[in-house]
Amino acid sequence: MSTRILATSPLVGPALPDLGARFPDLRLAPFRSPEWNAALPEVEALVVLVSEPLTEADLDAAPRLKAIGAYSVGVNHVPVAACRARGIAVVNTPGVLTDATADLALTLLMALTRRVAEGEALVRSGAWRGWAPDQLLGAGLAGRACGILGSGPIGQAFARRVRALGMAPIFWDRADQGGEVDFGLGRAPRLPLAELLPRSAALSIHCPLTDQTRGLLDRAALEKLPAGAVILNTARGGIMDEDAAIDLLEAGHLGGVGLDVYEGEPRVNPRWLQAPRTVLLPHLGSATVETRAAMARLLCEGLATALGA
Repeated sequence: MSTRILATSPLVGPALPDLGARFPDLRLAPFRSPEWNAALPEVEALVVLVSEPLTEADLDAAPRLKAIGAYSVGVNHVPVAACRARGIAVVNTPGVLTDATADLALTLLMALTRRVAEGEALVRSGAWRGWAPDQLLGAGLAGRACGILGSGPIGQAFARRVRALGMAPIFWDRADQGGEVDFGLGRAPRLPLAELLPRSAALSIHCPLTDQTRGLLDRAALEKLPAGAVILNTARGGIMDEDAAIDLLEAGHLGGVGLDVYEGEPRVNPRWLQAPRTVLLPHLGSATVETRAAMARLLCEGLATALGA
């Protein structure tokens, strides 16, 4: 059986079957399954998920490969430099998941500061005995600063959301050039990380995982956050030292951590499962029907172009 396009999974919506109709010999096979491995020598395009890291050895096994489609905005799971050297196009899905991811970051912020998970667990346990003056008191947000790591579209969209809550967004990005960021509802300062962290009652991560950002939030950086600060990560695991964050949660320095991504996912550091004041989600940043379908359309259009449509 010949295979021109090899996908590890169906995508949301009709875009992938439509691509297969335009370029016959589309095949679905689980990542690194015997069927997937056997198809590599003849494949011209791959479609992989964010949880499926490709290696240069995979490229070696696919000498006819013309394009790789990453069903994600990030491409840290694809050997981009090796692809570039071999003339292999890397197609991803920027732009279409901006609002969905910013919405989820806001969800984490509200869930942490208003102790939503604890409140729901209390009601479900049957132990709730009614309203009390000091029951599950949270933290107010208006008038406080929100640090945002990354001034791209998602970081700016998140800034608009927290500005509507009365927070003051402040930015750091990889350029680290100072100045201001126009985020659509105003302008906010771009600060060095060492200045941004002590001012951030909330810190939301919206930068890609690169050699520059890997381990960016190490123990020393996290200790610069003010007491009670909350951290949100809807970007990539590996940017924050997870064990250091858990240590600071357990010590009472951090007010909470909300995660949608993890280093080494789908493996989750078991310490998170016991850590206090956390909200843990299974990589739902782009998980709306509309967004995932739009991602599939964008991805398949890019692959069609790469294959010579």
